[in-house]
Amino acid sequence: MVLEDRPGGPRDLAGTVGTPGTAGAGTVAATGPGDLGTAVTGVVGPTITDVVLAAQREGQIDVVAVDIPIGVPEHGPRQADVLARRVVGPRRSSVFPTPVRAALEAADYAAAVLASRDLTGVGLSRQAHALGPALLEVEEWVRMTAVAVVEVHPEVSFAVLAGSPLPWPKKSWAGARARLDLLTGAGVHLPADLGPAAVVPVDDVLDAAVAAWSARRYHRGAAVSFPGPPEVLDGIAAAIWA
Repeated sequence: MVLEDRPGGPRDLAGTVGTPGTAGAGTVAATGPGDLGTAVTGVVGPTITDVVLAAQREGQIDVVAVDIPIGVPEHGPRQADVLARRVVGPRRSSVFPTPVRAALEAADYAAAVLASRDLTGVGLSRQAHALGPALLEVEEWVRMTAVAVVEVHPEVSFAVLAGSPLPWPKKSWAGARARLDLLTGAGVHLPADLGPAAVVPVDDVLDAAVAAWSARRYHRGAAVSFPGPPEVLDGIAAAIWA
């Protein structure tokens, strides 16, 4: 989705791409300098490159916030994942441990599990293993793009926006309503018609919108990072921003 202010002023654009549930596909949001009177349209695509290119046709994109791990550990857990679980409290199961690089590059799931156990002491879920191609795709794109890219986690962003972890799951009515109200209060207004993104599941739309809120905060120097300062993994600053 693309959010923009009322006509007439310059736009201070920020964006958000992808969710773990979409594994490479995603939506994009962009916000202008003001917090009120935003208009929203939708952008979707099969890969992060496609999504960002589609968003750039709407206007300049200064920050892309990605809901997928950026920075792959060689062994052990990332500080970002450990801290994010503390921040989201009852929603901690939504923060998947980032697989170690050897597991991501393994020939198959069985080999990935063995690599993970050897380097971390624990195995690897099929869901985490399935994210491997998208995670490596994003890592390659991050190293090549000239656009600022930050990692976000929607539940971390919502917890920071609310001032505490949200008690309701995002797929519940109470959870969706609470998240929508928080976004509206932050000046991110989602209309009934999102254009091409109208078929995207409700929770993915809310995730994309709050990631855009985080990207805007990053662009304005108001975001917080977990950890702060970021941990450096293979030359990449690894942190979750909100």
